[in-house]
Amino acid sequence: MSEGAPEDPQAALRAIGERFMRSVPHNNALGMEIVALERGRAEFRLPYSARLVGNPETGVLHGGAISALMDAAGGASVFQALTRPMTIATLDLRIDYLKPATPGRAVVARAHCYKVTREIAFVRGVAFHDDEADPIATCAATFMLGTRAGARTPDDRGAA
Repeated sequence: MSEGAPEDPQAALRAIGERFMRSVPHNNALGMEIVALERGRAEFRLPYSARLVGNPETGVLHGGAISALMDAAGGASVFQALTRPMTIATLDLRIDYLKPATPGRAVVARAHCYKVTREIAFVRGVAFHDDEADPIATCAATFMLGTRAGARTPDDRGAA
């Protein structure tokens, strides 16, 4: 093993996940927490916050906060499935909301990156309180691999 390299593969995965969380200010602003990371899997937690409520009369979290949680956990699961670090971008995120989150309770999201191709990673996820078998929402997502900011030229965008 090379000098300075982590000896524990789980520690290396966790370090990547923590860098991911720090690099996305939106995740930090929402208060997301990493619960667990393993090969191809991620579990995140979104603590309840009154500032994330969608309907003040019911106290239910806004669906956008749950979407962001599932997107973040999905992206982290992709990072955990990659054989080398690279940029990714959410290509498609389909969420089925099955019931409202219970006011005052944190929401957990688990995501599994079950397939990685040369250009796309495929993810399934679930958001819940205590029992994954009683979901608040489920998702299916795809992530583009190896995206590069500013890689397009004006001709690529159809400009004259």
